[in-house]
Amino acid sequence: MLHRGKVYLVGAGPGDPGLITVRGLNLLRQAEVLIYDRLVHPDLVAEAPDDAVRIYVGKESGRHCMPQERINRLLVTSAQQGALVVRLKGGDPFVFGRGGEEAQTLVEAGIPFEVVPGVSSAVAVPAYAGIPLTHRKIASSFAVITGHEEADKEESSLPWGELAAAVDTLVVLMGVKSLPQIVHHLINAGRSLETPVA
Repeated sequence: MLHRGKVYLVGAGPGDPGLITVRGLNLLRQAEVLIYDRLVHPDLVAEAPDDAVRIYVGKESGRHCMPQERINRLLVTSAQQGALVVRLKGGDPFVFGRGGEEAQTLVEAGIPFEVVPGVSSAVAVPAYAGIPLTHRKIASSFAVITGHEEADKEESSLPWGELAAAVDTLVVLMGVKSLPQIVHHLINAGRSLETPVA
């Protein structure tokens, strides 16, 4: 049973519209207010009812069309007005998608919400490329890290020593700009220069 005055934080998957969950698609097709990100495929946006209010809140590195605080307020006010709100986020809402911040805001405002997990690019992209994150003979662990930490941090909060030594497979999301620094940190922390990279 779907509820008005509730927010559904829905993971849209890694870009392929066929990878949204059945639950996510069902909610999308009943949305009264759809608040969606840049990485959401247009075919998914088109799945919302014709009369649904569509609000684009996409973010690119260094350029946000709407600050996160305003998105949080939009979720709260839309639900307070009695709408069935779908917050459609690329990948999974809780994997570097600020879904945790949005959920926290909803809790503080007393707004009911549900999280609908999505397929994260952290697992989908390697799978599509034929790269297993784990393999009984090669890799027994993996970690997903951000390559884009807050700009105002004086130094990285990632435990490079542990990541270099204790994790078999590392998946770095949003790391194109910072790739040289990431490689530097890992090598300095003891990661082998012979480590395969894709």
